[in-house]
Amino acid sequence: MAFDLKKEEDVKEFLENIGIEYRFGCFSERKPESCHMLGDYLEGVKKDFEKAAKVFRSNCDDSSFAKSCYKFANYNFLGKGLKQNMDEAFSYYLKGCTAGDYDSCLNGGLMCISNTPTVAQRPKDYDKGLELLDKACDGRNAFSCYYISGIFIQGVKNVIGKDMTKAFSYSLKACELGNMYACANVSQMYRKGDGVEQDVTKGEEYKKKALDMQDQMKEQMQLQFQQGTDQV
Repeated sequence: MAFDLKKEEDVKEFLENIGIEYRFGCFSERKPESCHMLGDYLEGVKKDFEKAAKVFRSNCDDSSFAKSCYKFANYNFLGKGLKQNMDEAFSYYLKGCTAGDYDSCLNGGLMCISNTPTVAQRPKDYDKGLELLDKACDGRNAFSCYYISGIFIQGVKNVIGKDMTKAFSYSLKACELGNMYACANVSQMYRKGDGVEQDVTKGEEYKKKALDMQDQMKEQMQLQFQQGTDQV
């Protein structure tokens, strides 16, 4: 059956059919991918966060589907579709990380060392936090690499010593993964010989790279703004 997606009734029927397809794939065929898409459908189309949370949790517990673990952890962290529960959030970030979702590793790591008010009741654990953040960095999560570099640039009093060699290593990796601020830090480190042998030429090279990324970001933001005004 062909749908005319310019017609409201056809759109509604199309979306209902998608929901039926996801339910069948999840509950009858027991496909973890279908269960996760069902959770996204319940969240994004039906706005039924309570049911979505149940689907994500079940898909994580029963199938170790990494993205579902991540989504259920987020629901607990935000109190979305259920009562906020930081212990559950951390537990499911760990499950997601173990299953290979590097955003879960990042968020779990941040929960270990964060000053965010919502996680203030959790004692800080820098060893575990760095372990999770490092795993996220190894999984090519640029922000995680950048965040670790910041820890070693500043150090943590009585816990982690300042280590510019490690800071440079993580900054370089974050830069290579596309983090503009990390590229700026690499530029400064090369120019000062801080954590790496001084090399003014390379300092300028990474400065240009950071500026090019900045220009690309500005162009992208301008394009998004123009697209938004066209729709008004």
